[in-house]
Amino acid sequence: MKIFPLMKAAFAASFSASLYFVPAHASETRDTLSIGLAIEPPGLDPTRGSSEAIGMVTYDNIYEGLMRLDGTGALKPLLAQEWSVSQDGLTYDFTLHDGVRFHDGSSLTCESVRFSFLRAGAPDSTNPHSAIFRQIADISCADNLHVRIRLKRPYGSFLYQLAWNDAAILSPASVATNISHPIGTGPFVFGEWRRGDHLTLRRNPQYWGDTPTLQSVTFRIMPDPLSASNALLAGELDAYPSFPSRELLARFAGNNRLVVVRGSFPFKAILALNNARHPFNDPRVRQAIAQAIDRKALIEAVADGDGTVLQSHMAPDDPDYVSLPDHYPYDPAHARALLKEAGARPGTHLTLTFPPIGYARDSSELIAAYLEQIGLVVTLEPVEWPAWLGRVYGQGLFDMTVIAHTEPHDIAIYDRASVYFHYHSPAFHDMLGHYEATADTARRHDLSRQMQEQLAMDEPNVFLFSIPRETVMDRRLRGLWTNQPIAGCPVAGVTWQP
Repeated sequence: MKIFPLMKAAFAASFSASLYFVPAHASETRDTLSIGLAIEPPGLDPTRGSSEAIGMVTYDNIYEGLMRLDGTGALKPLLAQEWSVSQDGLTYDFTLHDGVRFHDGSSLTCESVRFSFLRAGAPDSTNPHSAIFRQIADISCADNLHVRIRLKRPYGSFLYQLAWNDAAILSPASVATNISHPIGTGPFVFGEWRRGDHLTLRRNPQYWGDTPTLQSVTFRIMPDPLSASNALLAGELDAYPSFPSRELLARFAGNNRLVVVRGSFPFKAILALNNARHPFNDPRVRQAIAQAIDRKALIEAVADGDGTVLQSHMAPDDPDYVSLPDHYPYDPAHARALLKEAGARPGTHLTLTFPPIGYARDSSELIAAYLEQIGLVVTLEPVEWPAWLGRVYGQGLFDMTVIAHTEPHDIAIYDRASVYFHYHSPAFHDMLGHYEATADTARRHDLSRQMQEQLAMDEPNVFLFSIPRETVMDRRLRGLWTNQPIAGCPVAGVTWQP
């Protein structure tokens, strides 16, 4: 049985692509920017929440880390102007920039770094990647500008992961209120947040680095693609990264003010399965579910065929990505046989929970139909984003869920006991241990391939697809990320072409 898209591109094409007007300020020098977002952040502290929307507003705008990723995904220094790593891979020495101040007026010092990282790795930490910081044995400060971090064991990914959102350096004086009033060292300071409508950032007049051209940036919460496309065409939005509806992109064809730019990001859509619950604790059931879903048809329905079928938890733009054979190809008859072998009777009831995101909703509806063809009865459960983050991601209280992981090179989450899908594999654990113990690039790539193969065989989750990123933006904008190597939308380098 073929599953077809609920919305056809022809529907989108019925809208006139020429409906737009050029604002009165089009020929003037611009120092403001309006950006559309599909999801409102649940808070504005990336060290307390895993939502991609937090990073879209705050990464390299409000908060900064010792390191950063640039638009190509390359590791660059930020608050640390230089660093060195000991030969045994255990000691990291960082030299901070002098004269850096937080938005609350306090100075960035070694103690700021020490506070931030010890807090992130504390037993009661809510940092999404607290396991990274629990690798730290000690942090010492020779003076205000020199940080020495000693690890418990060699950890080859440590420097790279210090560029992630949740490795932001925070001010101890204001950390308690960062969720609603964020304080960092970045080029922009928090302006206002009108929930459900917009967030505004303003240029930091005391910024330690190059002064941004933009005076203010407004992130508008616009989850409805039609409303967002209307706002873009009317000049009310200047850009919309990761535009949420492919069907509506036809509206921008031939527009002489707007352009659609195709880019990449580490998008890994999965059907996450709760391995701690019956019947998903039986690998045959997980394999059966994988074989019940025609993932090529799913990509056709959700993304007009523009995507890559995944076999493991690695996006195609990752340097360590390996194209693997499909161990569990679409085969409903074999899926039914596997369920029978595992003792999962026809009529077994399962709940598929999904957040209010277009790809998750559309994929869930189609997956439910596929699973019903092999005798499983699926209840679809839409939930709001805060509920998904709290109950599914935070507490692991779910059967199945569709979600995309967009952190770069995050395969290590499959070795963390606290992760919501509850996968546990001694073999994977050993591979990851060897991977982190070496800095040799070729050896790390080989071990990464082995880890991908292990996940492809075990199928802890059904790896669905990766899709490219389309950004709709004003043609005069320069410096806006169109590739997204990490969840973020840094705007300090964005300018308007006269």
